[in-house]
Amino acid sequence: MAGDREHASLREAGVSLIDCDHRTPLAADAGYPYIAIPQIKEGRLDLSGVRRISPEHFAEWTRKAKPQHHDVILSRRCNPGETAYVPAGLECALGQNLVLLRSDGKKIFPPFLRWLLHGPDWWEQVGKFINVGAIFNSLKCADIPLFKMRLPPLAEQKAIAAVLGALDDKIELNRRMNATLEAMARALFQSWFVDFDPVRVKLDGRPPAALDPATSALFPAHFQESPLGHIPQGWRVDSVYEIADVIYGAPFASALFNAHKIGKPLVRIRDLYDENPAIFTTETLTKGYLLKPGDIAVGMDGEFRAHLWGGVESWLNQRVCVFAPKHGYSAAFVRNSIFALLAQVEATETATTVIHLGKNEIDRFNVNVPDGQVVNAFNQVCQPWYDRIVANKQQSRTLATLRNTLLPKLLSGELSVNELNPNQVAAP
Repeated sequence: MAGDREHASLREAGVSLIDCDHRTPLAADAGYPYIAIPQIKEGRLDLSGVRRISPEHFAEWTRKAKPQHHDVILSRRCNPGETAYVPAGLECALGQNLVLLRSDGKKIFPPFLRWLLHGPDWWEQVGKFINVGAIFNSLKCADIPLFKMRLPPLAEQKAIAAVLGALDDKIELNRRMNATLEAMARALFQSWFVDFDPVRVKLDGRPPAALDPATSALFPAHFQESPLGHIPQGWRVDSVYEIADVIYGAPFASALFNAHKIGKPLVRIRDLYDENPAIFTTETLTKGYLLKPGDIAVGMDGEFRAHLWGGVESWLNQRVCVFAPKHGYSAAFVRNSIFALLAQVEATETATTVIHLGKNEIDRFNVNVPDGQVVNAFNQVCQPWYDRIVANKQQSRTLATLRNTLLPKLLSGELSVNELNPNQVAAP
């Protein structure tokens, strides 16, 4: 309970701070991940797009600070106070403006430290010690060990870490499953509709080894010329509008925006990644579009990615559009069809410094339109994977809400682990 919480500074609780190396190694094509501030997302390390460094630089940059399992990486600048824990088996180096926090285990159970640094006490101390700068706010290394925290008894820390960790592990499992399902769908699309593997094999007089006879029979055994090069005989090249309608977001009045969850959420480009809109609006536009789970949403400024929306129903803001599959085409087929087109726009626009996707660019999108039976065979395999991805995202959002609700109550002692309903916190 709240009364048995010891009040101690991180230093008094046996938490040491290990500073980073204040320089940056050269990037390598492959090697060890070099963790920078952008990799810290929602308490975890996101290694997508992470900088890689050579083994030699890794050895040099980890002499001073070598992250270990259950360490917590803290950002001191740009987003001061944000943390991410180091998972088992990860070998990485620490970037500038990051520090490691490591518990000796005497007063803070090491797996519990990550949760302690997400609670109200932590953010109260961040607010107390923050240094407001002209460009970036920051935390000083000398101040962080002085942060005062309420500490549950060790036995309770272990129980709290187990409950919250189980929820977080299920969220991470869903993320990994989704990454696998997306990769499988993309690989099959690449094989059938980009590399034309079944056609090439049949052209060589061999049956496609990975296909059943009925599916194999749907593919021709010859190619024909097209504006996009050689394509299977009987297929055609057509406008993207042949497979999808493009729906554009509407301009909502910023004067009616609020952060208090009044009205409906509004999806801006920045909300596509984490699917967690921060802005709500009470405005209703007759020409507005409500983004639904399973929709394919694309940001039109700055980044061009086809996002499979798994968030709640939300208004679509201007400069965001949706590619809505037409009859006979699935979200899995349409999304994979436009991946390369969007990548080409991004490469072209970046080269000319005009980071913009407009209707004129979309009007020029041409796609390969296969025989309808082949598309249907692809839909039957891959669309259930996409449906599972959306369901996993929705489940993870529910679990994250439960985790975030329990965390402050468990840390403060308002709620005891023994009072929890086991079915309530069991990972579905």
